[in-house]
Amino acid sequence: MNKKKMEVEVSPLRSLDDFLLESARFQIPNFKDFEKWGNRVINNLLYYQTNYFLLSVIIFILVGVIHPTKMLCGMLAIGVAFGLFYYLTNAKRSATKFKKDHPVISVLIVLGGGYFIVYMLGSVIVFLLGILLPIMVSFIHASMRLRNVRNKLVNKMEVIGLKRTPMGLFLEALAEWYKFIKQFWAAAATSKQMVPTE
Repeated sequence: MNKKKMEVEVSPLRSLDDFLLESARFQIPNFKDFEKWGNRVINNLLYYQTNYFLLSVIIFILVGVIHPTKMLCGMLAIGVAFGLFYYLTNAKRSATKFKKDHPVISVLIVLGGGYFIVYMLGSVIVFLLGILLPIMVSFIHASMRLRNVRNKLVNKMEVIGLKRTPMGLFLEALAEWYKFIKQFWAAAATSKQMVPTE
């Protein structure tokens, strides 16, 4: 394979005029034509990917500035939850032995964890808002922004492989993951139909 083809290029930052202001044209997508709408979203995600990344960072920082303690506590709570999940899934024997040897302490830990989750729920929601709001804003912009000639040309270069960008790689990985999930559910549905019922 050509080394030039394998290199990942960061897409340039598009001008604010092109991204949002005067030369930008917006239209509500045709919700009945999913293929056309999907093409518009994918092509805009590819063309404006650096703008969307910068927009996401700005929104995340704004949410963090508006609610700094909740954002920090939310990050901490999510980190602790993932850490506990990782530990418990990798240390099943020691966790089971601990539950058998110390049942009262195990119940107190579960109750304390439940209280911690309920207490931190507002902070977790603020943290998730800081993550999901930029995604939602980017998706709405990509859905409504009409493409221009430069957008179409750059996207054709991405499709034929002359240019590789981070968003292009992410969308390819997402498509592969979607195919895997679709095959998994099709196989699960087929095996479910093959099981005889009594």
